[in-house]
Amino acid sequence: MNQALRHIGRSLAIALPVVLVLSGTLAVTRVPWVSAPSDTQMLTAAAEKASQTPQEVLKERLITTLRRQDPSAALTGLQEAVTRDPALAPHCAEIAQALGEAAVEKYGSTKRAQAHARPVCDTAYAAGVATAE
Repeated sequence: MNQALRHIGRSLAIALPVVLVLSGTLAVTRVPWVSAPSDTQMLTAAAEKASQTPQEVLKERLITTLRRQDPSAALTGLQEAVTRDPALAPHCAEIAQALGEAAVEKYGSTKRAQAHARPVCDTAYAAGVATAE
């Protein structure tokens, strides 16, 4: 009996540190190492957004969409935004042109950028592609 207890004790003495190290390693890998923005950073970002006009915010959002997805998704977003908020209509051509320029920047080719052209805000997207050459 005494020998069995010693054997169990030795097994635990070997296995327990291994289990603790492995569980600690797994716990560390699940920690989000990117720190959350501080309150000051969030307030600064909010103040920047507050000083921007709605069309500037929309343009930035759509250019981000274009870079992450493609110009078609951004142009669809522009069309939907103008439909939802007709006050953005006077700025539609300016935004579409900026999207055309960003598409050429993304693809490095006017031909690839032009393949996404749509009749959103007349030919402003195409004009943006052409001026980016």
